[in-house]
Amino acid sequence: QLTLSNGDNVIEVTGLLSTYYDQRFLKPGEEDHKKDRFKLRDAQIQLEGRYRNIFEYELQFDIADMSANGGTIDPENPGLMDAYVTWKAIPHFDVTFGYGKVPYGRSTNVPSRYSPYWQRPEMMRGDLLHVRAIGVTLGSGFCKQRARVQAGVYTGLGEASLSGDNDASGRPEYIGRVEMAWPSRYRKRDIDDRITPVPMIVVGANARYMDKSQPLDGSLPPSVGGSYDLKVIDGKRTVVGCDVSAQYQGFSAQFEIHRLRLDPAKPNSALFEGLPAELNDGYVLAGGYYGQLNWFSRQWKTILSARFEELNLSDLSPGDMQRVSAAVAYQVRGW
Repeated sequence: QLTLSNGDNVIEVTGLLSTYYDQRFLKPGEEDHKKDRFKLRDAQIQLEGRYRNIFEYELQFDIADMSANGGTIDPENPGLMDAYVTWKAIPHFDVTFGYGKVPYGRSTNVPSRYSPYWQRPEMMRGDLLHVRAIGVTLGSGFCKQRARVQAGVYTGLGEASLSGDNDASGRPEYIGRVEMAWPSRYRKRDIDDRITPVPMIVVGANARYMDKSQPLDGSLPPSVGGSYDLKVIDGKRTVVGCDVSAQYQGFSAQFEIHRLRLDPAKPNSALFEGLPAELNDGYVLAGGYYGQLNWFSRQWKTILSARFEELNLSDLSPGDMQRVSAAVAYQVRGW
């Protein structure tokens, strides 16, 4: 980390490099051969600055993702990670303008370097819900920063907003979140690396809504629906969720659950999977949850973690997607 200051202005420059080896065993018929290889995961540069106590700003980008994506935008690793300015001159409030993570969910707002996993849970990676967007966010902290409320309005196309266009409806997405920690402020970390001497807990709740119903001669921009065609739909989408995180004496745990209601504008929408109106009720439900347990040993410099997740993409189709994951991490020189 490099810090430059002339009194009123302070700029901090940091970087992050990481690489990995990926080995997979493919089932018969699978054609994804992205395996048995070394890969550069992160080559991040982060610029953080502030002017007095009035403005804060951040620019963060990942050269590895910019090179690997080939012009497309990976929602979990989009290349440009943050580009925003926060105005703090309003008493008790701060206003953030620009591009960055939206105030929805806890997992998505924990920096990846503070998690023992290479990937977030499937429903929080950016294929189901936008992780980043361009817009305006109003936030306020109180009770000695133990509680925080955030609300914002955004273009509604998530990472695809970087192209500069909106859909034909022109309607935004609205997102809000509230969280409360006890007995003190809770850091955005998965691991209790400080061996907290007293039990700590943080509980959060959030919601988001958009109506992207298209006019008769309009259509959504290509690929904005994501891998599951649920991130943006021709119609209304309402999402609610809650989460809890706790830590004590090196042990920590996280739980998060989300529910989506999709109201397609057209009765022949592919989301209804060809079912007649009397069977689909005019809407589709989706959602999922995950739970994670972690343990950190300062003496052994080791982190052990286990995670279970379940995801259902449509209540009109039977079956759920389930995953069990485990992680082991060893700290080199305390990092």
